[in-house]
Amino acid sequence: MAMEKTKELSPEEQEELLRTLKSRFNKNKHRHEGLEWGEVQTRLEADPEKMWSLHIMESTGGEPDVVGQATNTGEYLFYDCSAESPKGRRSVCYDLEGLESRKDHPPADNAMDMAAAMGIELLTEEQYRELQQYGEFDLKTSSWLQTPAAIRKLGGALFGDRRYDHVFVYHNGAQSYYAARGFRGLLRV
Repeated sequence: MAMEKTKELSPEEQEELLRTLKSRFNKNKHRHEGLEWGEVQTRLEADPEKMWSLHIMESTGGEPDVVGQATNTGEYLFYDCSAESPKGRRSVCYDLEGLESRKDHPPADNAMDMAAAMGIELLTEEQYRELQQYGEFDLKTSSWLQTPAAIRKLGGALFGDRRYDHVFVYHNGAQSYYAARGFRGLLRV
């Protein structure tokens, strides 16, 4: 995924993104009960770099939306809420170490570096399960999840999906990649 050089949107791009986010916010009030769009928009407009990150989340198919507000910091939490793992972030292994360990047919990128370049974090297992309370996500795909250091040290990485009306979290070698596996992100604003 080629990243744009500047981390700032033009006024037109910003306006279009805000329209898209506001529409999604209003259509999915169950994800953020008690929160007001005006307050979210004010916070976004004050932070052009966060707007850029949301733009990249949107342009790679993530359909970001507010899923709550952090009680300790007051930050609004945006998760990728696309039905399936974002299309523009699939076919990647977990991290650079996993990518470099591939001997044959390495993918073009890895989830951890892509997320860092976008200014977002991969969802944790707990956040992924929370997301699944707002709908049914990853019925045909799967998403890499932040992996505890002890698991990663042994060569593994976690991913999740939803099958048989149940949320599963599994493990795979961090070097593996599949056309139907991407990653979902979190942005704090």
